[in-house]
Amino acid sequence: MDDMGTTLRQFRLLLAVLLFCVAGSLVAQAAGPVETSIFAVQGVDVDVTDTDAATAKNKALVEVQVKAFRQLAERLGSPEVVAAVEAMETKDILPYLRSLSIEQESISPGRYQGKLTVRFLPEKIKSFYSSHGVRVASGQGPAFLVLPMWKSANGPQLWEDNPWRQAWINLRAEQSQVPVIVPLGDLDDSEIISAQDVLSGDEVKLEAIRRRYDVKSVLVAFAEPTEDGGIRATMNGNTPLGKITFDKTYRAESGDTRESAELATKRFHQVMIDKFRSDSAKQASAEGGDSGSRRQTLSVAVPFAGPSEWNRMRSRILSTPGVVGLDVSSLGGDGAVVKLTVMGDMDKIEGRFRTSGLQLFRAGSSWVIQPL
Repeated sequence: MDDMGTTLRQFRLLLAVLLFCVAGSLVAQAAGPVETSIFAVQGVDVDVTDTDAATAKNKALVEVQVKAFRQLAERLGSPEVVAAVEAMETKDILPYLRSLSIEQESISPGRYQGKLTVRFLPEKIKSFYSSHGVRVASGQGPAFLVLPMWKSANGPQLWEDNPWRQAWINLRAEQSQVPVIVPLGDLDDSEIISAQDVLSGDEVKLEAIRRRYDVKSVLVAFAEPTEDGGIRATMNGNTPLGKITFDKTYRAESGDTRESAELATKRFHQVMIDKFRSDSAKQASAEGGDSGSRRQTLSVAVPFAGPSEWNRMRSRILSTPGVVGLDVSSLGGDGAVVKLTVMGDMDKIEGRFRTSGLQLFRAGSSWVIQPL
């Protein structure tokens, strides 16, 4: 059994390396469309030492998957999902991988250091999270570009290193439900637009930076330090979610300016996420019309192999949009009959179950739910 386990681990490692070779050719940081998939994790750091550089790199390619998988659980999951991921073995995580690509790397004798983007298979992630009662919506708001303007004692700063720009970079919101992109700040960016251009509202140059990153809109975010270690953040402009007017002062408990800046960016981003979710809910309600408010109760058979599978099925069913109630009529060792209360017409309900990894269908005169 130990030999079989070793062989399996070696096979998975080779598979990971193969996927890396196919999808992970060296990617220099360049402007253009930024990847915004919520199932990707960018900027994952690894630093591995071993007998030689090649072995260290191979180990790093596995380690980065595990690290990214846990980061994704913290971002999209729940405490239960995070706990489940922490308990998983490496061999159980690797099959969720879609691809890897290198952002930066440094190779020296016996050591590999890198920063990578890790992409996971959406349907497998959604199914795994759903088994723990978390429904992951793959829908996202349109991405927009933020230009962080810092009002320092030495004048306005756009591309220089400062607490405000660093806070937006640290936000790492490119793959969030509302993707926020921060420009690289390279030579091309600085030639396209300067701090003075932003202050004067130069529409031609703002359009040029928008086109470079292929986004819908650009939002200028101003901030200045306060005497007590806080920052005052002001943002006014149009985003894909509507006009934004934001003027607030934030101060971290530590009184550290950098921490205050990070607090402000996180709060602002949460406001954008809440707005997106609210708009999405209103749109779904409007599209549903009268049929979206229709309540139906169905008698449904749910076959399963054992108690653990029943618990997973039950969690998936309850997390499916439109399901408002589940009462168990009978429960046996290999299946249950439940009274399922749903909102909306059946075509839409069946589609929603498919997004949860389940199939709701008629078998004769009865309804049945089973995994896809």
